[in-house]
Amino acid sequence: VQLQASGGGLVQAGGSLRLSCAASGRTSSPYAMGWFRQAPGKEREFVAAIRCSDGRTWYADSAKGRFTISNDNAKNTIYLQTNNLKPEDTAVYFCAATYSGSYFRPITRSEDYDYWGQGTQVTVSS
Repeated sequence: VQLQASGGGLVQAGGSLRLSCAASGRTSSPYAMGWFRQAPGKEREFVAAIRCSDGRTWYADSAKGRFTISNDNAKNTIYLQTNNLKPEDTAVYFCAATYSGSYFRPITRSEDYDYWGQGTQVTVSS
């Protein structure tokens, strides 16, 4: 499975970016996909996730109200619309996918995911 993330860039505080991540290499659609980020000197942290079968979503507190995750099952692609970006959102954003999971458990931990993309840099200037 390959995950190709794109859409990062340099934006001023208050601006927006739309990240995309396409999964390929398997005929079935992922069970869930998510976004994580890692800032310099910090650990990787959860941002948002979506269960592809029914669109159920989860967000980190830092993302609620500003970021929206969505998916296009026909393209095995997820998107992260990021609005009102802040300098503290600066990080490398990674997408991840899993093809299995428990319906009654959130999919918000790194260990819930089996496949990872290469990351896309988001830089927010003040």
